[in-house]
Amino acid sequence: MKRVITSTIVMLAILFSCKKENTNEVTHFKSGPWLATLEVQDNKKLPFLIEVMEDQTLKIFNAEETIDVDEIIIEGDSIKIKFPVFEGYIAARFIDSMTISGSFIKESLSRAVPFEAKYGEQDRFDIVSESNFNITGNWETVFSDTNEKDRYIAKGTFRQNGNIVTGTFRTTTGDYRFLEGVINKDQLQLSTFDGAHAFLFTAQVSDSTLNGYFYSGNHWKEPFTAKRNQDYELPAADSLTFIKEGYDTFDFSFPDIEGKQVSLQDDRFKDKVVIVQVMGSWCPNCMDETKYYVDYYNKNKSKDVEFVALAFEYARTKEKAFNSIKRLQDKLKVEYPILLAQYGTSSKQKAQEKLPMLNHVLSYPTSIFIDKKGQVRKIHTGFNGPATGEKYTQFKTEFENIVNQLLKE
Repeated sequence: MKRVITSTIVMLAILFSCKKENTNEVTHFKSGPWLATLEVQDNKKLPFLIEVMEDQTLKIFNAEETIDVDEIIIEGDSIKIKFPVFEGYIAARFIDSMTISGSFIKESLSRAVPFEAKYGEQDRFDIVSESNFNITGNWETVFSDTNEKDRYIAKGTFRQNGNIVTGTFRTTTGDYRFLEGVINKDQLQLSTFDGAHAFLFTAQVSDSTLNGYFYSGNHWKEPFTAKRNQDYELPAADSLTFIKEGYDTFDFSFPDIEGKQVSLQDDRFKDKVVIVQVMGSWCPNCMDETKYYVDYYNKNKSKDVEFVALAFEYARTKEKAFNSIKRLQDKLKVEYPILLAQYGTSSKQKAQEKLPMLNHVLSYPTSIFIDKKGQVRKIHTGFNGPATGEKYTQFKTEFENIVNQLLKE
């Protein structure tokens, strides 16, 4: 399978690099609304909405989220859309001025997902009948319940207005971002696409249960079940990752984009409160967390607080990994160091080998709070991003409280 996907990527790259001489080829991305779809498993379509602007930039919409995309290359009838920060891109051709067709590609993972977009359509999912149920509220959720190896818990939080549903699933390691969809009779459909993640959820709904499947791109499918439980809550994110017995401190030495080795013993971190961010440039939740950290850092430079990020990259070469890190730094204007801790895989097991003092690396991102004496005071697993609403606000409040406490010591 990997060989077939890799061949697809190579063919698309060759096709995109070839310019035709036909003067009738489309050279303009028609401004206005487009409905894009990705083909996942079971021949299902994962839809998302695009608005092409007059200046040939575009916006992607997922519920309350808007993603601005300004890296679009049109050559003849070929179009390449590269998303902010992330490696993934769309390589496609104009079938005509109203239709483009191609693939969403992640080269480092040898993945290509069939893509199509049509002009003028504005409904993410068709509404064909009234909804029999309203799923507004909290849902106690289990994914892959029959497979102990893959099983994990989550909390679904949804809002419904007529047929339209928005919300997200939160897990112990993060959230599934801004989901949007519909219920027709007893059938739920939700999707999101952010340039890195392509998620589709389908489920049969009753008054108190959801039973369905989660699709990630065209490489992953798993079942999930959920029951209505307004009081359900996940385990505390501060209890999942900790320093193993026998280790007194947290330390590392990894290179920055200039090749300089950086460690917590460096002068810039001495007598400072330090937040170490375990992350990856490919990770949307890490990107959301980084945006918040950049904002906080810029507003608090006069205080004795420092940040340093440890990037675990799936890019196949060190050069590509550093390019991804630099792209993230440039796009988000990150002034604190992002170090390359690992490339060639984003395996959490491999990451834990690079940080042996941790009991495990359970999530990207994970934040480690270190006091002025170099002692680990808190480890926060995962990140509740903007899609989680109240939980995101709570995260920011708790973050500022712990940092202020450590600064006073």
